[in-house]
Amino acid sequence: MNKKIEESPEQDSGKTGRRNFLRFGALAAGLTVVGGGLTKVFSDAKDSGDKIKVFTPDGKLFEADSSNLCEYRPAPVSNEEARKGIPNKKFVMVFDLSKCDGCKKCTEACQKMHYTESDREWIKVFTMHEAEAEAPYYLPKPCFHCDNPTCTKVCPVNATFKRQDGIVLIDNERCIGCRMCMAACPYSTRFFNWSHPSSAQKKAIGNIAYSPEQSIPRRMGTVEKCDFCPDMIRQGKMPACVSGCPMDVIYFGDQNEDAVTNASGVTVKLSQFLEQNAGYRQLEELGTEPRVYYLPPKNRKYPVPELNSLEGGKKPKKHGGNEMGHMSM
Repeated sequence: MNKKIEESPEQDSGKTGRRNFLRFGALAAGLTVVGGGLTKVFSDAKDSGDKIKVFTPDGKLFEADSSNLCEYRPAPVSNEEARKGIPNKKFVMVFDLSKCDGCKKCTEACQKMHYTESDREWIKVFTMHEAEAEAPYYLPKPCFHCDNPTCTKVCPVNATFKRQDGIVLIDNERCIGCRMCMAACPYSTRFFNWSHPSSAQKKAIGNIAYSPEQSIPRRMGTVEKCDFCPDMIRQGKMPACVSGCPMDVIYFGDQNEDAVTNASGVTVKLSQFLEQNAGYRQLEELGTEPRVYYLPPKNRKYPVPELNSLEGGKKPKKHGGNEMGHMSM
């Protein structure tokens, strides 16, 4: 693969292939009315007076108020296809800790995408402070989608499974809530769903059919976790945390093609990127083979607020992260 380490999106604008699955942006299909009761397109919001022309499934054009249009979600794939995964892919994620400023925008994007409650952050951001004389740094932690996952080995009903593309998912229609997978996970990245979806969630989700790829609508008494947004990947988009990160901390891509890309479209060669920046994985000695890598927080790159821009000379507020000395896995 002959790509430069910091290849700009403009240099690669005419290329196809892996870019087809990495494209992200607005859901243009949101202006199309979808039948079959699988996707909620219209909301109950009060008319704004801003009219937009949309197409029905049979190709007829009519006018609708923009406030009554919701984000479009395609019909989910079958359970069998969700368990199989996307052929010839091996997805991987990389966090460049030198860029992370602890803003937790990745967490916010994830929660909005999956309609999760505030007590369940599928991607947590920890504030790490390893020595008194050193400045703290921030460490986001999603599910690591291990190649040798302990969680799948202990599930008695095959509710949690690993796909051929490297993604580990949970089928909530099979999950019995025994929480053995939570006990087996050495990274503590799984959460138990203690409640039914709220009325606001039900209204936002509509009558979307369940799929392990979408993780919604969720069921009380089941386990859930980060899923790498496989339904978005099928649409050619980045996972929500990647596109939601304003600092370009998170890179995502296909290990088979040895390339990962961040939210700004910068593509790097994965093997060279990890080697040159001393990339590592959490608790590698356990033999779980995580598919999430980290680059050390050296030469911090995120911008510091100008002192004269702070009112009354006050120090800048700390970004939102979970305060802790060392992260306990």
